[in-house]
Amino acid sequence: MPADEHVTVPQTLRQRRRAAATREILDAAEHHIAESGPAALSLRAVARGLGMTVQALYHYFPSREALVTELIAKAYGDLADAVQAAVDTALDDTAPDEPGLPRLVIAAEGYRRWAVAHPERFQLLYGTPLRDYAAPVEGPTTQAMRRMSSIFEREMFDGFTVAQLAAAETPALSPELRAYLEQLPHYGPGRLPPPATALLLSAWGHLNGLVILEVFGHASFLGGHQAEIFRLAMRNLLDDVHRQIPASASASASAGTGSGSGSGAGLSG
Repeated sequence: MPADEHVTVPQTLRQRRRAAATREILDAAEHHIAESGPAALSLRAVARGLGMTVQALYHYFPSREALVTELIAKAYGDLADAVQAAVDTALDDTAPDEPGLPRLVIAAEGYRRWAVAHPERFQLLYGTPLRDYAAPVEGPTTQAMRRMSSIFEREMFDGFTVAQLAAAETPALSPELRAYLEQLPHYGPGRLPPPATALLLSAWGHLNGLVILEVFGHASFLGGHQAEIFRLAMRNLLDDVHRQIPASASASASAGTGSGSGSGAGLSG
């Protein structure tokens, strides 16, 4: 057997039972959130719904914070799965209702559909912060969020070189902002130049803001046209971002435009 070949060790009966019980607890917690909202989540309520004692629940989740962390990580994971599935379907050419629709738009629509279908779980991610809860630094919620961020980064900047992204024609970044963007944790396959990071964060705020408005009921005046308006907005967003990236870095430099050189770090690491 090759040295680098991984061997899967079967779980013990105790491990399988624990995994099954953990899944059941998470399902019950998600059901409770769907009925009463994230703020009403408590170990006592979840235990009551499962017909078990709070003390028994502590064997799986020692605190409400631990349960919330797992629920947030799972929600991010399910949301990322939905976004990736939308992109995969488009790559297979089995579903697009509009041929040639950019994959970033398709990914955004997958994001929106999941949020609209699971409003309470989406609110757990982007609604009012839960009282006395703080996600663990570099914990499972961060890891789950990074996966989704990398999908949107890939679809937004696919086909552009690092030099092009570094020469993006954003408004001039202050030295303080540039330094801050350079030290931010990066979630994609490599490190984005500061101008591209600024574009990504701005686009993300626009995308997520529109979804939040819809999920929280502030776009209901659009009736059945919300999906069409969202697609139009995402097309315009992508066009605006790509318009700020020069066709070639040398052309941008010779014209004296853009926000200057980037960090020199690339998407390929």
